[in-house]
Amino acid sequence: MLSDNVGRIVDARVKDPGAVAAAAASRVKATSRLGEHGRAMIIAADHPARGANGVGGDPLAMADRYELLDRLCVALERPGVTGVLATADILEDLLLLGVLDGKSVFGSMNRAGLAGSVFEIDDRFTGYDAGTIAAMGFDGGKMLTRIALGDPATPSVLKNTAHAVDELNDRQLIAMVEPFLSEWRDGRIRNDLSTEAVIKSITIASGLGRRSAYTWLKLPVVENMERVLASSTLPALLLGGEVKDAEAAFVSWGKALKQPTAQGLVVGRSLLYPSDGDVAGAVDRAVSLL
Repeated sequence: MLSDNVGRIVDARVKDPGAVAAAAASRVKATSRLGEHGRAMIIAADHPARGANGVGGDPLAMADRYELLDRLCVALERPGVTGVLATADILEDLLLLGVLDGKSVFGSMNRAGLAGSVFEIDDRFTGYDAGTIAAMGFDGGKMLTRIALGDPATPSVLKNTAHAVDELNDRQLIAMVEPFLSEWRDGRIRNDLSTEAVIKSITIASGLGRRSAYTWLKLPVVENMERVLASSTLPALLLGGEVKDAEAAFVSWGKALKQPTAQGLVVGRSLLYPSDGDVAGAVDRAVSLL
């Protein structure tokens, strides 16, 4: 991968930029957003565009694009993996590599809330828009929606999210909303992962937009997931985040997946950068939970 394939990507970007659109047009679309097991297993890789490159003790782990693409290719080849979520630069690399056939593809839409910035809540839409997602033949778009009751930028965040939900629903594309109730602590944004806070974020996010027929939620796994997932009838995908205890994470994912609204997993760093380095093994174990 590191030599021939990267050279092929760069060569296409320099000499034939139209190859990206051609690859998108010829891509074999997924027949279902849910795999043969009836649940989604989506690999997330949109972290670098928000400046969130760290994994474990390495602050630049995801900044090595060659290695990230290698790991993504391994993950996407595993049986039971249904799709990928990323920004345009990464998805276009994967299109040029020809590894997205039969996969559902979700474009990351708002990445302006850079990690650690003073404007982190003001997460404007600097990535995909609904029109481009439709033109590329993708399945939907994802938006991070952090709700900080003490930050005056929050109404704009909600308005922009609602607009994206509308635009995707109008095109019958999935609007994947990832809500958090957040607050500033010691100059940094922290997400409140208490049961009550997650439920509140869900009830707010579920009401965004003039339609909800194509709205799905992307939610953290916290305490009392039965109560959490009972707070909306919208389909929910469970996110992984940066996992410190892999065993505990797999147990909690498996338990939450038993709830009726849970439709699968959207996991990134914990599967792409497992502590033992075995990407295939980590992905296979996650798929087994479905």
